Amino acid sequence: MAEIERPQIYLITPPAFEPEAFAPRLAAVLDAHPVACLRLTMATRDEDRVARAADELREIAHARDVPLVIEAHLGLVERLGLDGVHLTDGARNVRKVRTALGADAIVGAYCGASRHDGLNAGEAGADYIAFGPIGATGLGDGTLAERDLFEWWSEVIEIPVVAEGALDEELIANLSPVVDFFAIGEEIWRTDDACATLARLIAAMG
Repeated sequence: MAEIERPQIYLITPPAFEPEAFAPRLAAVLDAHPVACLRLTMATRDEDRVARAADELREIAHARDVPLVIEAHLGLVERLGLDGVHLTDGARNVRKVRTALGADAIVGAYCGASRHDGLNAGEAGADYIAFGPIGATGLGDGTLAERDLFEWWSEVIEIPVVAEGALDEELIANLSPVVDFFAIGEEIWRTDDACATLARLIAAMG
């Protein structure tokens, strides 16, 4: 039997960090584990702070051949030499963003637990669809992206699918056969040893 490919890691930054302090932590994780993509996600709307962080992280990521996408700040992608954008509003702006950034940019869409939004985003030109949250969080309305959504998607749709939001080892073990990427962020950054925590999560993929 052919070996089933394990999902890849899609790393997300913490929502708030000082670039100079975070840089060595990020570099250590990227050096310790294979990471397919890095997403800069910051809670601040201060574009100067976001741009400073993007400059710092781009050097680290690109030196290791890891693409860097940014959440929401479309205007910074070309200005700062980033690889694409992650949209958080489902399919709404995918087509417009794809047109603006061109065919080579990465355009991803977070679609909550909505199969309908995911299909529309894919048809509009998204490179991947993210569903979540997987585990319980205090955010949103409590709706979770269940395994059957990923199972259906992986059987029917060719566009890569990302699972994100409150992941743990048990959830990762359960979803590994039906997802292409796990988006991991606070799950590791809030721990003392991000590299070791990520190693445990990767091991749970089997």
